[in-house]
Amino acid sequence: MNRREMLKAGFAAGAVGLAPRLAAADVNFTPTPRGWRTFELTTRVEPTFADKAWIPLPTFAADDWQRPGNVSWTGNAKLVERTRDPKYGAEMLRVEWAADQQNPVIEVTTQVQAQNRSLQPGQGSAAPLSADERKFNLAPTDLLPVDGLVKETAEGIVRGAVGDVDKARALYQWVVENTFRNPKTKGCGVGDVSWMLKTGNLNGKCADLNALYVAMARSVGLPARDVYGIRVVPSQFGYKSLGAGSEIVSKAQHCRAEVWLEGSGWTPVDPADVRKVVLEEPPANLALSDLKVLAARKTLFGAWEGNWLAFNVAHDVKLPGSTEPPLPFLMYPQAADKAGLVDSLDPDAFKYKITARELTA
Repeated sequence: MNRREMLKAGFAAGAVGLAPRLAAADVNFTPTPRGWRTFELTTRVEPTFADKAWIPLPTFAADDWQRPGNVSWTGNAKLVERTRDPKYGAEMLRVEWAADQQNPVIEVTTQVQAQNRSLQPGQGSAAPLSADERKFNLAPTDLLPVDGLVKETAEGIVRGAVGDVDKARALYQWVVENTFRNPKTKGCGVGDVSWMLKTGNLNGKCADLNALYVAMARSVGLPARDVYGIRVVPSQFGYKSLGAGSEIVSKAQHCRAEVWLEGSGWTPVDPADVRKVVLEEPPANLALSDLKVLAARKTLFGAWEGNWLAFNVAHDVKLPGSTEPPLPFLMYPQAADKAGLVDSLDPDAFKYKITARELTA
């Protein structure tokens, strides 16, 4: 898709966005809050060729959907400290081993409570967003510009929309209609929004597609943010593509998005997961008109299932004690040797394992 075609698609988004609002009644995807569930996430890191590691912690707190709990660890490191990114507050465990440590290892266990979310976008009594928070969540990042082609595209999409809810919905429907999930994308992608729009390559995974939504929302004055986390258990609604397939979740990271709307406050939005349903839900390669896709498309503007834990909302993360450039985001364990950071997307070579289980009373 070239730039002219993309903008034409954007101008038509209001029309295409109205069609799928009603999903078939026999597809049950209704993740309403039904009580807190307690999960235990354990990350075991054994970087035989590295002497430093940074492990993201699922300690993001949100009164209505996530309560972080106890964090503990064991291992043979010479330094272990909980630390936070100074700009976003992303919490991580910073680890260093002695240079002569033959078998470096650390195992980190975190307990977290989570529950389903379901909001009516623009309705409710959420406290107003402060001026500082609004400015912060409208600002560009290294990979999420909010001017130029990003703004031009977004303005075309929301043209004719009345109010913030309609703008947020129009952007959501446009991303669902005009992007696709690329199974060849490594990890969760990187979220280089400018490159995506300039080239017309509107594909990738969650950190790409939801970043596109966030950047465009910010460009038209809607505070928005990416939320980086990990799926921990299967979906309770029968979606194989929207849950963890086993207790080993080393590759189950997922980035969601939120947009701030007056009334509902931080409102869940996940167009990337709609495209995941299209690509991966059995029998795979579903049409947008498929009943499961329609249900996901309707639900994921305003709701998400609580089988996922959030790490943070951080961009451009500078790892403490590292001389490497900032990371686009912190969602995977990181490690470094004398040559620099190692490949965090290869848990077999890096030798880390993340497991998750639900705790019952």
